[in-house]
Amino acid sequence: MLPDVAHFCQVCGLDQRSGDTDRRQSFAAKPDEPVASFALISSIMPRGAGQRPQTYRLALTVSLVVALVAAIFGAMPIAVLVAAFAIPVVYVVYLYDVNLWEDEPLPVTALAFLLTGGLALVFTVLWTFLRGPVPFAPTGLDGTLSAAPRLGTFLLVAVLVPVVGELIRQVGPVVLASRPSFDDLMDGLTFGVVSGVAYACFDTLVRHWDLLTGGLQDQNAGLWASLVFLEGFVKPLVMGTATGLACAEFSGLGRGYDGFTPRYVRAVLLAVLANVAYQAGTYLFSFVGSPTLAVLLSVLWGLLILGVLILRLRVVLHTGLMEAALERSARERGAGEDGDLQFCGRCEMPLLDHAAFCNACGTAVRVQAKPERAGVPALAGAGPMSPAGATSAAPAGGPPEEPPPSEDVTEVRRPVAGEEDRA
Repeated sequence: MLPDVAHFCQVCGLDQRSGDTDRRQSFAAKPDEPVASFALISSIMPRGAGQRPQTYRLALTVSLVVALVAAIFGAMPIAVLVAAFAIPVVYVVYLYDVNLWEDEPLPVTALAFLLTGGLALVFTVLWTFLRGPVPFAPTGLDGTLSAAPRLGTFLLVAVLVPVVGELIRQVGPVVLASRPSFDDLMDGLTFGVVSGVAYACFDTLVRHWDLLTGGLQDQNAGLWASLVFLEGFVKPLVMGTATGLACAEFSGLGRGYDGFTPRYVRAVLLAVLANVAYQAGTYLFSFVGSPTLAVLLSVLWGLLILGVLILRLRVVLHTGLMEAALERSARERGAGEDGDLQFCGRCEMPLLDHAAFCNACGTAVRVQAKPERAGVPALAGAGPMSPAGATSAAPAGGPPEEPPPSEDVTEVRRPVAGEEDRA
């Protein structure tokens, strides 16, 4: 029974004082924010959002100011270095701060950051230096732009590079999320974000090597400041959020990781689409005639894509946290730590023992589809089946239970390959 002063249910997390039955006005990671919000810190750093959000926000703000000031005065080597490493450094500090490493800092850092960074370095060198400079504003910024887009360059920059880049960014997080110590949804999200910002870091260093080694530049404050903001902050956040969203779906809901499911494939396609849209926009905007205007338009385009990704990410994270609460309650109220849970066929949330309705979406258990495999457990709470198909009798002293109707069967979540071993 809930105390009179309780605002949220300690079991399911639902708001007990308002009519917000879906809890859309109270984000599970930070209840004073709505789910549909553009709050960056609580989205990509959910584990530290409730304790020290100002620490990470201040670190990102200081890094941004230092990079912009250096760019305004033409000190592009400093500006590019700060912009390239600002978000990765802050995120690695976040990983250490919340102890996400599970006391394994070196292997996790190597897989989540260095592996992706090394692969990004090799790939970016191949498609830039071996092919030759690509004439679009965020890369060259020398004022010598092509008269019109070229199909071959467009396919390279806006199709091949985003697709291969996203596949590279999936390698390290997928390996980590497959381990029992890191198979939680928030773990997959975090590893995906750090992989995305690591890729963006080394991509920026390679593509702007001329600025990194060129010394002081001409006084063009608007151009250089816009470029630093685009390459050092917008691009890593777009890549990190997109990859984090896909890796969160790889971890999935419930115990263990879901693996290569259709939901994960759809999330990867969404991440690829977001990166294709971002790269295509930055390439096409370069032909507006002014390098400064081209970069400003690219910044606005990148922020628009980032906003869509943040909204989608918050919905996935919120759903995962609410599911975890229901799963814990279901295990404590009957299934046990190692027992099999039953899941709602509509929203995939865990069903409590003897549940007639889903706690999350309200769907009646009786309307669930029958399991396709023989031997799948019946409705939660039903007794063991006798050879004749009837349930066992009730405890001594009680009337026998009526056998459940044939359609009264819930959908049972099938374990992913290898999940039994991890359990």
